Amino acid sequence: RYSLFYKRLKNIEENEGGLDKFSKSYKTFGVNQFVDGGVYCKEWAPGAEAVFLTGDFNGWNPFSHPYKKTEYGKWELFIPPGEDGYPPVPHGSKLKVVIRAQNGELLYRISPWARYVVRYEGQVNYDWVHWNPPLPYIRRHHSPKRLKSLRIYESHVGIASPEGKIASYKNFTYNVLPRIKDLGYNCVQLMAIMEHAYYASFGYQVTSFFAASSRYGTPDDLKELIDVAHSMGITVLLDVVHSHASKNSEDGLNKFDGTDSCFFHSGPRGTHQLWDSRLFDYANWEVLRFLLSNLRMWIEDYGFDGFRFDGVTSMLYHNHGIGTGFSGDYNEYFGLQVDEDALCYLMLANYMISLLHPECITIAEDVSGMPALCRPVAEGGGGFDYRLAMAIPDKWIQIIKELKDEEWNMGNIVYTLTNRRSEEKYIAYAESHDQALVGDKTLAFRLMDAEMYTNMSVFSPLTPVIDRGMQLHKMIRLITHTLGGDGYLNFMGNEFGHPEWLDFPRKGNNESYHYARRQFNLTEDHLLRYRFLNAFDKDMNKLEERFGWLASPPAFVTEKHESNKVIAFERASLIFIFNFHPYQSYVDYRVGSLFKYKILLDSDAPEYGGHQRLDHSTEYFSEEYPHNYRHNSLMV
Repeated sequence: RYSLFYKRLKNIEENEGGLDKFSKSYKTFGVNQFVDGGVYCKEWAPGAEAVFLTGDFNGWNPFSHPYKKTEYGKWELFIPPGEDGYPPVPHGSKLKVVIRAQNGELLYRISPWARYVVRYEGQVNYDWVHWNPPLPYIRRHHSPKRLKSLRIYESHVGIASPEGKIASYKNFTYNVLPRIKDLGYNCVQLMAIMEHAYYASFGYQVTSFFAASSRYGTPDDLKELIDVAHSMGITVLLDVVHSHASKNSEDGLNKFDGTDSCFFHSGPRGTHQLWDSRLFDYANWEVLRFLLSNLRMWIEDYGFDGFRFDGVTSMLYHNHGIGTGFSGDYNEYFGLQVDEDALCYLMLANYMISLLHPECITIAEDVSGMPALCRPVAEGGGGFDYRLAMAIPDKWIQIIKELKDEEWNMGNIVYTLTNRRSEEKYIAYAESHDQALVGDKTLAFRLMDAEMYTNMSVFSPLTPVIDRGMQLHKMIRLITHTLGGDGYLNFMGNEFGHPEWLDFPRKGNNESYHYARRQFNLTEDHLLRYRFLNAFDKDMNKLEERFGWLASPPAFVTEKHESNKVIAFERASLIFIFNFHPYQSYVDYRVGSLFKYKILLDSDAPEYGGHQRLDHSTEYFSEEYPHNYRHNSLMV
């Protein structure tokens, strides 16, 4: 793998003047304004017989501005400035690339490099709008320093409001970012930013890779959002989709030059059978240019601090992981079933990012457990900084769905939370957007279900269902945060047990926005119990900020007692003790320890909706009494 990577890298150095120049192609491809007022246009359309540019600037004459064909399927056009010196293609004007296909058909396409596309009211398809404002947004704040402890708030701009509508970048900037900061998260991961024609795809059916979604506002609005986040010390990651692309051709990449291939594999290999989307040809030189330039544009133009790569498992294997259960056997990861071209692209992407922007972070969404994916490229690894610990949310769902409280297996919980390669970093999470979608259930809804509609008021009785649900919601999140990895992720709203599910407007729900929103107002109502869960999540993050357990070595587990249902472990000079027994409390419970302790965080505290059974003024002294691998112990 390293040999293939090195060969590709060497070819880029010899033929393109280096990775820096190669990945900067976003400045020359598409339609770009020159300092002298002229416009330089460049496209890659290997299957085209002829290419033209048309739009508002030439009265939509499809043939007045032909491109000149150059080598390797590239086409170029220079439009000089007007007699008055003004740009020939004004800011805000509509454009189309006209492709004469091999069969003579004229195809009106959006440039794959378009920076701004808009769907106007009453229209089905998006329009390409030239974005070159006379007074572009100027960044005021530097990116935060690279984080040691990563506490990620996974977010979707469009649903980030209690109102039943598509929320805006401005709303997120001024209403949601302060909330994220207050909750103690130091990183926000933005989903559904790359333009996607179908809102209900959650942003995973991308149509325009270089365009920030216009349904939330303008590109400058997004730049302001990121800049304000940086002023708060918040790192901003983009959920990037390079694993596949929408099948749209009118306003997407598909059949851009009139052929079945171009950016994608031709034939069955070029279509994902489950996602019904197109699959990139990662061995193609121009596809590498396109995708690497795409990453660099999001970093340098918008100020993103890194990426969460979606669908990495689909990229890594020729079968895309469909119908495959990965057991961890190394034969599953090294063989002809691996798409080495896709893996080589990921290595190139991570190498480029670490070379040109070493402060940036990359995270892989891989369920297969590919070894060395999060080791440096120089070691033959994939080059990612982190991978998502995707087995953890599945384990919590399986436990809650299938087991009675008395049947919870402490050893199995600890195994799932600690089963990771010690030299690869993992992002732990109890649930993400996947569990919030319609057809699935969040942890809160699984635990409390219909009673969330009637018994979340402080004036209603604290029923056994609500009491159990709230306590387990806090405990599951805390043990995942502290034992599960080297970073932590939460999907917006789940921190306070957001009720119901997430469902975007579509024909099946009469285009309703009722479930496509986040009811942050629930935490501000002091008559509702959601504020208790919100307060616990905040203090949990603040405690990590103080002690840094995510950046500390893995926890030392001293107890996983099956009959007592107790788990105890040490990390970052703290002792964490969890009692998962459904009805048994313990007095003078002995725990292995080294020092003197005081309670710092207690899920049973009244401010978190607990029963206040512990005295927080108590000091706990260890004594020379060996217990559970420790020379000393204390009684709690």
